[in-house]
Amino acid sequence: MSAKENLTLWMEPELQAQAAALFNALGMDISTATGIFYRQALRCHGLPFAVRLDEPNEVTYAAMEAAEKDEDVYGPFDSVADLMEALNA
Repeated sequence: MSAKENLTLWMEPELQAQAAALFNALGMDISTATGIFYRQALRCHGLPFAVRLDEPNEVTYAAMEAAEKDEDVYGPFDSVADLMEALNA
């Protein structure tokens, strides 16, 4: 077996716990999963997954444009009932 070095990763405790549970279910620990990530990154000559900004899809853009045209939905509203009435119009 080849020599190994120590690596320190900083992440939120909840993220680490969720990742550890996932990797455990897959039969590995975080160290093994991290090694797999690095090997895949080297194999791909980059991140082994797409990194992009989430953009709304066409349906969402259409809904946003429709909402901009519907001035009845904009407040302020005096009550939740008034808001709900505007939304149901």
